[in-house]
Amino acid sequence: MSFLVGKVALDIDAGAPNNGRGEDNVARVKQLRIGRDVHPYVSAQAFRRWLRDSLPAEEPRSPVTRSGSGARQQAYTAGRPDKFLDDDLFGYMVAVKGGGTCQRDTVLATGTLVSVVPQRPTVDFGTMSRGFAAGENPVIHEHELYTAELAGDILLDLPRVGVFETDGSGLKVALTAEAAKEAEAAGAERTTFRGVAALRLPVAERRRRVALLLRTLAAVRGGAKQALHYGDRAPALVLLAPVKGGVNPFTRVLTAREGRAVFDTDVLREEIEVWADELDGPVLLGWAPGFLGDQREDARAALADLIEAGRLVLDHPRVVLHRLAGEIERGERDDWFEDPKA
Repeated sequence: MSFLVGKVALDIDAGAPNNGRGEDNVARVKQLRIGRDVHPYVSAQAFRRWLRDSLPAEEPRSPVTRSGSGARQQAYTAGRPDKFLDDDLFGYMVAVKGGGTCQRDTVLATGTLVSVVPQRPTVDFGTMSRGFAAGENPVIHEHELYTAELAGDILLDLPRVGVFETDGSGLKVALTAEAAKEAEAAGAERTTFRGVAALRLPVAERRRRVALLLRTLAAVRGGAKQALHYGDRAPALVLLAPVKGGVNPFTRVLTAREGRAVFDTDVLREEIEVWADELDGPVLLGWAPGFLGDQREDARAALADLIEAGRLVLDHPRVVLHRLAGEIERGERDDWFEDPKA
């Protein structure tokens, strides 16, 4: 049994990928303060939306229903993880009066992508006067933008992919009774998962879903203000490690030092050594050339012994993610889907 845990970093160049609440006529980017420092960020919700939207067009998405109004309005998906990959991996809660309640905690956990180094966004001043009569004042508008390396943690609970709880004390079920009947009739098998009755999809479909997610992660697109601030939103750096217990020891590999983002190879090396008994395979480090300047090649030299020993793989993010997707599709990582507590 393994969790895939690690880090995702985005390289934002003069962008405004995720906006917060505006003030007057100024569009603000999302940002948080740590002491006196300002750190722009992309919310986990936004990144998950990008990821969901980046799935292949032919992959069906769970339909969304919106109901009510004002404080009583709600929006929810179909709550059918047996039918829809996004319900399976991203989770949901459906609470409809008279229609049954079901919910699913996320299988894919994503942290907030925060600027590694403090960055104060710039306010861009703009006007609109095209088509106005002579002497009319222009319409003034302003918005923020910034350049930064953003980083956040990620975790994929592999044994839960394609496994849906149907019972449990104090636990909302993942499927309504009617949906569970349909899922079982369609091929899901009864099982016990982490002490709870559950239904499990065939392993081929579970492999397919994880492989599709990994390939999509390599080609994420989306974000706000693409007309003015289009930019690459695919991860410039991805670190994934199969860890038996689900802890994430690699959250501090990216840090700020002397005003710039630094990949700390000493931190990575020590965490690999300390957690060696929990690692269930090599640590995968996808790193796009040019991200963080020359640090990629410096890291390759500093970690050469781990690479040579097969304990660390360093390559382009797309190569690393596609290679892992292929291994999973071929069944070479099926042991990662098993949970000893089942």
